[in-house]
Amino acid sequence: MPVITIASDIGQNDFLVAAIKGQLLTCNPANNIVDITHQLSSKNLIQAAYICNSAYPYFPPTSYHLVVVNLYHQTPQRFLIAKYNDGYIACPDNGILPLIVSDTNNDIIEMPIGNDKTLLSITQSIAMIFTRLSEGESLSSLGNKATDIQQLNPLPESNNPNKLEAHIIFIDKYENVVVNLTRKAFEERRKGRPFQIIIKRNDIIDTISESYASVSEGEKMAWFNSAGYLEIGMNKGNMASLFGLKSFKEMESNLAISNADKSFYHTIRINFFD
Repeated sequence: MPVITIASDIGQNDFLVAAIKGQLLTCNPANNIVDITHQLSSKNLIQAAYICNSAYPYFPPTSYHLVVVNLYHQTPQRFLIAKYNDGYIACPDNGILPLIVSDTNNDIIEMPIGNDKTLLSITQSIAMIFTRLSEGESLSSLGNKATDIQQLNPLPESNNPNKLEAHIIFIDKYENVVVNLTRKAFEERRKGRPFQIIIKRNDIIDTISESYASVSEGEKMAWFNSAGYLEIGMNKGNMASLFGLKSFKEMESNLAISNADKSFYHTIRINFFD
C-alpha cells in the first residue's frame, strides 16, 4: 500500500485537492494518501521547505511526496521527480527541490509539461509516474535526466564566530517564531559559550528551555522544537505580535523569488561570549 503525501499552496476552498486525490486513487485504489498541508506560502519557498522537511522524516522511507507550490510564478515548463530516501519526490522546477533534497546531482528526471498546463493535467501525469514507479519501473526509464535545476539563493550566514543572524521562516498559529537555525548549527557556533538571543534592543534570552512550561506565564523563552529548529515564544503569550516580528509572507515583498534575500526576512541576532 504506497504512502503518498501531498503538500501544496492550493488551499481547500474548491475541488482541486479532492480531484488530485481522485487521480491518485484511480491509478491505484490501494494508495494511502496523506495531506501535509495545503496552506504553503506561494512566495516563501524556504518556509515551504521547512514544513516539508519537518514532516517527511516521520513517514516510511519508501513514501512518495508530491509538492505543488508556486507552480505558476511563470509558465511551467517541467516537473522534477527525484529519488528521496527509498521513495520519490515530485515538485515544480522553481527552486524548491534543492531546499528539500540535499544532493541534486543524481537520480532526478524531468517531466516536460506540454501544451495543457492546467494543474490537473500536470498532476495526472505525476500520478501515472508514481504508479509506474510503485510497479517497479526505474526512475531513469521514465524520463530524461534533469540538468540546470533552478536554485534558490539561501539566506546568508554570518562568518563572525561570535555572532549569528537567524532569519524568521515561520510563525505558527500561536505566534511562536521559528528561525532557520538548527540545534546542531547553534551548538557548533556556540562551543559551550554563554549567549544572548537579541529580539529587540533590550529584550534578550540567554537560556535554552526544555519546553514552554519551563518558564512562567507571560515570559519569553527559546527552545529547539520537534523539527530541531530554534523557536522563540512566550508561555501563554503572543510572541510575534507583542514584539513586532513578521515572516516573509506578512511583509508582502513583490520581489521575484530568485531575488529573495535577508532584507525581506526579519532577523534575530545571537551573540556568543568568551
